[in-house]
Amino acid sequence: MKAYAPGRVNLMGDHTDYTGGLVLPMAVDLGTTVEGTASSREHVRLSSAEEPDDAVVPLTVTDPAAIEPPWARYVAGVVSVLRPMTGFVGTVHTTLPIGAGLSSSAALEAAVALALGFDGSPHELARACQEAEQIASGVPCGVMDQLAAAAGVAGHALLIDCSTLTVEPVALPAGVEVVVAHSGVQRALVTSAYARRRSECEAAERALGIPLRDATPADVARLDDALFRRRARHVVSENRRVCAVAEAFAGADLATIGEAMTASHASLRDDFEVSTPELDALVARLTRTPGVIGARLTGAGFGGCAVALVHAGAAVDGRRVRAAGGARVER
Repeated sequence: MKAYAPGRVNLMGDHTDYTGGLVLPMAVDLGTTVEGTASSREHVRLSSAEEPDDAVVPLTVTDPAAIEPPWARYVAGVVSVLRPMTGFVGTVHTTLPIGAGLSSSAALEAAVALALGFDGSPHELARACQEAEQIASGVPCGVMDQLAAAAGVAGHALLIDCSTLTVEPVALPAGVEVVVAHSGVQRALVTSAYARRRSECEAAERALGIPLRDATPADVARLDDALFRRRARHVVSENRRVCAVAEAFAGADLATIGEAMTASHASLRDDFEVSTPELDALVARLTRTPGVIGARLTGAGFGGCAVALVHAGAAVDGRRVRAAGGARVER
């Protein structure tokens, strides 16, 4: 059995998925492959050229978060959710940089799930892998990463409504490319303030009495707590930017896209406070580079990568990535 799942880059809509909001990611042509065979052993064993120690996970694992080494916890999360009847022995290979904010963990989870025989829809795969990640890491992640990996469409970003899980492919404008550049700061959500940001959004919703997905700027303005007001303002404005960018893609309105990316980074930096000095400097440098339409941090922040939309052929430092198809079993 050989299974592959891509990573993703998020073009717009960060820290909106866990409030049921809108996101605009795309699966990328970097990903993770799991290859192996069924085994009579009562465990899943995977080796990786990128890791010194194997992942050895009992089929009866009860506490994935306690499994060592740390990368094996994501494998254990999948095993605990799927409960395969037979063991598996195989290898893992990835072209994704780890800790860069390109969803290497979601790619690993989806590839492991398919290699272990998962046979459901992309939505079901995404939900199973989201549960696996939450169990494995303790991070209360949304579903964007896993759904982007599962449902990717070549040449398209995905407009995802995280309340209904509807997925609408949105073609990338002609004559543009996507560049990903690393800030030099390794990201680790487990030790970041990610969970605190989610709890702050939930507190803002309780104060408003409505979901942030349904809130307006006027609703946000009536929040008394300044911290909750900033967090809510980011989510509400970011949802609007997702819609604006999706529409701008259809009309090849590059000016609107650039303005939205600039505003998104400022909001993530100032209202949501998930950027870093290194990310800010990287985004500023990209924005000043000839041929760049817009740039922003991508993913949850706290380090990792920035994404830039650039005119095709522009000399921009970073790695060009293409919109790719979703997770699949390879025969």
